[in-house]
Amino acid sequence: MSKTKYPGVFIDAKGNFYYETELGTDKMSGKRVRKKGRKDSQGMPFSTAFAANKELTRVKREYHKAHGFTNFRMTYRQFMKDAYIPAYKTDVEESTFAVRNRSFDICIARFGDLLLRDIDITDVQNFRTWLLTDEKDGGAGYSQGYAGLVFGCFRKSLDHAVQMQYLSSNVSKRVKAIPKAKSSVPFWTKAEFEQVIAQICIDDIYGHLNFVMLWLYFLTGVRVNEGTALWWRDVDLAKKQLHVDHMLVMKNRHDWERHDYTKTDSGKRILTLDDDTVAILRRWREVQQSFGLGGVDDFVMTYDGLPMTKSTISRIIHRYAKLAQVHPVEGKGLRHSHASYLINEFNVSVLVLSKRLGHSSPEITLKHYSHLWGGLDADIAEQIAGNITIKTAGQNQVRFVGNQAVKYDQLSPAKLPAKTVAEA
Repeated sequence: MSKTKYPGVFIDAKGNFYYETELGTDKMSGKRVRKKGRKDSQGMPFSTAFAANKELTRVKREYHKAHGFTNFRMTYRQFMKDAYIPAYKTDVEESTFAVRNRSFDICIARFGDLLLRDIDITDVQNFRTWLLTDEKDGGAGYSQGYAGLVFGCFRKSLDHAVQMQYLSSNVSKRVKAIPKAKSSVPFWTKAEFEQVIAQICIDDIYGHLNFVMLWLYFLTGVRVNEGTALWWRDVDLAKKQLHVDHMLVMKNRHDWERHDYTKTDSGKRILTLDDDTVAILRRWREVQQSFGLGGVDDFVMTYDGLPMTKSTISRIIHRYAKLAQVHPVEGKGLRHSHASYLINEFNVSVLVLSKRLGHSSPEITLKHYSHLWGGLDADIAEQIAGNITIKTAGQNQVRFVGNQAVKYDQLSPAKLPAKTVAEA
């Protein structure tokens, strides 16, 4: 066969024109879809390469229209609403979808009216710039971390468009991704934590709950949604153990789900509790039992049978931080505080800390907390000083004939260091 100037149109050995092309992959069978023809829609053989190309164009258009592989008039909004968002929702937790939904709205607001196939590299680059620009300069005013999250969502949406064959390629991949910002999570030192709990009066039930909540997070390092999910059946006061194997996903205090898994598979763990924590939890359960709570299927952190929300926890932290005149932290900052406490007070190994925090590997622990081990070698440096006896030879035992150095005894007194002259 011989090629013509039209892609997909050929001439056979007898001089007849025909077309042959691939139209993609069948959604059901996964097989490649190929089309080949020697006649037009009227059943007439092609007399020219132009006629064959015209028929090939019609076949492609009709095939894509019938099978929905490529809707040439589909807008980005239509694609997101009808294809991507429904598919994404089935692949993630409801809580994850709720967080990402705002990012989708931002992308749709930016590209919604554009045809999916018309989004070009300039549009993408301008979007990236807008995300990273301050509001006063006409940008979105987002932090680098959130801007990266939104831009990442946009890139993944176009990946899905390519996968579903609405697009031939992902144009956003030709624009540099927004790197993750180096975030520093504020945390409390032991002294700061002591200042905070010193502001709490446990004579009333709600104050007592606030104290227990802060103590439990600081002394165990559980994630926020792991702590709010704790029932008393998860606490073994006799064995001094805390079973962490659930997480709470909630919209509000009355609409929540307690899942029997944690953020990661390795998140399921059993923590050994110290005697102080055991005593505090035992006393708190007695208080709960005095007003009808404290059963095995009751929440540990509650005063009315309903779970605590993240926003409530945040308000409690900020309230007592202000009273203690220390900087506030977020809920995850208490987890960070626990890691700092174990490292600085007990020089805990990375293996122990990794297991206690429920990380999948020590590498994850080092990625997030390696900086907290900084300065721990100060004691070692002090012990090193004077440990090695410094004694040098009084006479050179090596004969050196090169010109890279000059012996002291070959220097004139004026060129000798002051100490050497004095000794001489």
